Amino acid sequence: MFLVILALYVNVVLLIVTVIMEVIIICFLLFTLERLPLPLEGVMLALISFVCVYGQTASFANHMFGKQLIPLGDSLLKVGANKKEDQVPLPCSIASSQKTSGLRTIAKILDSGHVCGIPTDTVYALAASCKHPKAIEGIYNIKERPAEKPICICISNLDQLSAVHPPFSPLLWEFMNHVYPGGMSCIVKKGEWLKKLGIGAAYDHVGTKDSIMIRVPDHTVTAHLVNMTGPLAITSANPSGEPDSIHHDMVISRLGHKINAVLCDGDSNELVASTVINCTKIDEEGITILREGCVPTVRVMQIFEQVKNKLD
Repeated sequence: MFLVILALYVNVVLLIVTVIMEVIIICFLLFTLERLPLPLEGVMLALISFVCVYGQTASFANHMFGKQLIPLGDSLLKVGANKKEDQVPLPCSIASSQKTSGLRTIAKILDSGHVCGIPTDTVYALAASCKHPKAIEGIYNIKERPAEKPICICISNLDQLSAVHPPFSPLLWEFMNHVYPGGMSCIVKKGEWLKKLGIGAAYDHVGTKDSIMIRVPDHTVTAHLVNMTGPLAITSANPSGEPDSIHHDMVISRLGHKINAVLCDGDSNELVASTVINCTKIDEEGITILREGCVPTVRVMQIFEQVKNKLD
């Protein structure tokens, strides 16, 4: 009877097989008592042979062609039949990074002035369009981030920078060409060139009064998203003071009730955020590492020395 109950959760064919097996067991008992009618034995053996051949043929054919060509019958009892009713709704919208429709959905939400969680080449980030200063202010409230901590901007490639002709020195340009795209963030001096880049209304809401940190992630999904939306204001997707989010589930569980959507991309590429490099005085005093992240300080200094020696 236990087998019969299990079969109720699978399909009709398996249920029939188990019921016939129960009858055959009774036949064995009757045979032992020498009371088994011969016709019953023949009928049961014929039935189980037919059902087994049918079930095997159907399973093989359905598996080979990837669809149900020969019916096996639906299960009479279903596990989790009320699962959808019991599920707790997600606190925010989600979209898959593997689908173009997912990117378009997130881009539309960002362009509407909302905050989303997105993947980068390091850890997950909170993003807001630079077209919407109010959304950038919202990031501070969502993270409970101190107002004195600036938010950086994210672009898809260095060509976007060169197109607006910022007054960078040859040394800074060469250094940036060596570190971007990647898990490093360069702090440079602010200027009117930022408005040409598309920062515009967000000029006073990103960076400090005199400087701005720029991220160029080495991540295809992020690059495509930024190409669709324009520059984004981003910061790590975690409550201020807590560990970085290294999976989209962490963003949803910790901040989902405060943001509009999350672009799901599975595990992050790194366990820590980007390495922050102060380049505002690169020509006079060199660079300064303000935060060591996924790229070690030693590696950053090696790159800088290589670039400096090349130009000398």
